[in-house]
Amino acid sequence: MTLIFLSQLLNGLLDGFYYMLIALGLSLIFSLGGIVNLAHGAFFTLGAYLALVLTPHIGFFGALVAGPLIAAGVAMVVERTLFTRFYREDPLYSLLLTFALAMIIEQSLRWYFGASPRAYSMPGELRGQVFMGDFVYSRYRLFLIGIAIATVAAVWVLLNRTAFGRIVRAGIQNPDILGTLGISLRPYLSAVVAIAIAIAALAGVLMAPLQPVHPMMGVEVGTAAFVVVVIGGLGSFWGVVVAALLVGLVKGLMIGIGYTQYSMLAIYLLMFVVLFLRPRGLLGERITRFE
Repeated sequence: MTLIFLSQLLNGLLDGFYYMLIALGLSLIFSLGGIVNLAHGAFFTLGAYLALVLTPHIGFFGALVAGPLIAAGVAMVVERTLFTRFYREDPLYSLLLTFALAMIIEQSLRWYFGASPRAYSMPGELRGQVFMGDFVYSRYRLFLIGIAIATVAAVWVLLNRTAFGRIVRAGIQNPDILGTLGISLRPYLSAVVAIAIAIAALAGVLMAPLQPVHPMMGVEVGTAAFVVVVIGGLGSFWGVVVAALLVGLVKGLMIGIGYTQYSMLAIYLLMFVVLFLRPRGLLGERITRFE
């Protein structure tokens, strides 16, 4: 029984890791551009469908690279044609815009692929179990956790150890300072949107072998990612990381003690408690232009 409970906690952490991948992108786009991207979950779904389409031609590992790159290309087109019009507007307008974009993506996928869920085969190299004493866990799930950790580490290095990251962080806190230095945020906004949506698509490719692929699969994960951003706090990298792991643990704990039907409710209650005690989120930063 203890091993089963531990396995459920690890599965909860797994959920937390792919929530983290999506929530990091959501937080970056909103913090830098003021865009509330309700289409982020739809790009997660797009990543899963790209895995279905690309794998027969270039294999799973090829799809793991090509899928996010294709999604990033789509993201740059969306940013240039749609998002750029709303950077200085009330976030409510971008919320409505991205809600419509999410519906367009979902219905386009439904029209082309159909509404029926599709199964995606796990790559043969990653099938099987890993034995750690009496504890047994899926090799593919451990691979997914490893990729998620590596991706989050790469984003942290990009934001904290590069000139690109320094400008992005300055743009989040006070873009007017960059303006006085003659630095335009436009190319950085485009790059951030592309990176954020590529990471969401990467999460979709990774999750395709673990759940049926269907047009609405991004709705629940997108909602959970928003909850993670709210709990972690706007503008906080580590806030999102901590919140994602906390949300995953809470979900895994509820499933482990036999209350699977209340696992999502527990996440929303956690968000309520955090906002009641700390409205800015666990590690939320003060962002001048939003106050």
